[in-house]
Amino acid sequence: MSAPKKTARRSLLVTSAVLSSLALAAPVAVAAPKPSDSPSASASPSATPPASMSSVGGARLGRPGTQVNLASGVPVLPKDVSARSWIVADAESGDVLAAHNAHWRLAPASTLKMLFADTLLPKFPSDTKHKVVPADLAGIGSGSSMVGIKEEETYTVHDLWLGVFLRSGNDAVHVLSAMNGGVENTVKAMNEHAEQLQALDTHVVSPDGYDAEGQVSSAYDLTLFARSGMQKKDFREYASTVRAKFPGQTKKGKKGKKVRESFEIQNTNRLLAGDSDVPVYEGIAGVKNGNTTNAGATFTGVAERGGKVLLVTVMNPEKPEHNEVYKETARLFDWGFKAAGKVQPVGELVPPKGAEQAKPGANPSGEAGGSGDGGSGTAGTGAKPVASAPAADGSSGIGTALGITGGVLVLLAGGAFLVNRRWPLPDLVRRRTRP
Repeated sequence: MSAPKKTARRSLLVTSAVLSSLALAAPVAVAAPKPSDSPSASASPSATPPASMSSVGGARLGRPGTQVNLASGVPVLPKDVSARSWIVADAESGDVLAAHNAHWRLAPASTLKMLFADTLLPKFPSDTKHKVVPADLAGIGSGSSMVGIKEEETYTVHDLWLGVFLRSGNDAVHVLSAMNGGVENTVKAMNEHAEQLQALDTHVVSPDGYDAEGQVSSAYDLTLFARSGMQKKDFREYASTVRAKFPGQTKKGKKGKKVRESFEIQNTNRLLAGDSDVPVYEGIAGVKNGNTTNAGATFTGVAERGGKVLLVTVMNPEKPEHNEVYKETARLFDWGFKAAGKVQPVGELVPPKGAEQAKPGANPSGEAGGSGDGGSGTAGTGAKPVASAPAADGSSGIGTALGITGGVLVLLAGGAFLVNRRWPLPDLVRRRTRP
């Protein structure tokens, strides 16, 4: 090879190395490429995360593998966490305490319903009534989770949201989507809202999270959805409801009169409702679980202990154990509460686009969108709350967060959306006798 060619090649190599170094060091928000519409885009691509992922929230969050700043006094992460992707974050400050493949684009399953709810909740008063027609239930995927909505029956929006949050009812999602102008319009609104939240790993195809070609999200984005949704009083109350009554089908009684009885539905979030091998988690207040063929088990939870509010998202544990996604979430919560205040963050949960600081106390209830009260707050009507176990310091777990209304508020352009760095968790989530 001639000297000029060697020099040119060396020059290119040096330039490439410098650019790569700058790309790794720069704390800029970079979106990963939009997914293709190939079948593999909706499924977990492989057991190995991509080498290049989005750096929204910090460069380290775009790197594959576990990211944590271990130092003296910082507890070691639990070793028995098999999830392909997870994140532990401070819900109020936005600090990401630790993460593993945070921006890996994976099938989200029904955890995507958090974005659905955050997008549509402000649009309809909870007492709005809707009579279901056959077209409302068209296109529901085979094997979908259902709450039991019947054609020609009338439901309130409150009923429908209970079906979404407690039973992960795809039928309830489709009815609400029909009220919003149809599935296509709702998907468009969800994608626009995800972009506003800077959830750039997310591409919505089906509003209910049912497996669909090209539909992906990430642990980072799901955590953004939960953090945004929990600003809304009605979102918080629905997410924390353990069980409630749901309207059944109208039938003729013994005397020929029409009778419509109700039946009980229970939240499928096992950290909230408990199960044979999973106790109710101390301080839990929601948020949403999911499980499909492509996604495996997914879950985002929020919990408070000793005045600290954490968000944990876990996607697709590889261990085949029963309720493994909840067990791994609980371990990460335990670590997070021990590490909070001791570990240096590896990134942050970014605010929505166009956010501007507003005066503290401008909206102490932390409501977002819709009416000034953030919805009717009637999610608890006829519903039973979770009983949060006492916290280690003797406080009532979630109850200690009820009065948190100070801190910095962030107001989006147009004033339609608020993000409160310190917000009150549900009034329903207090230490009471477990139902």
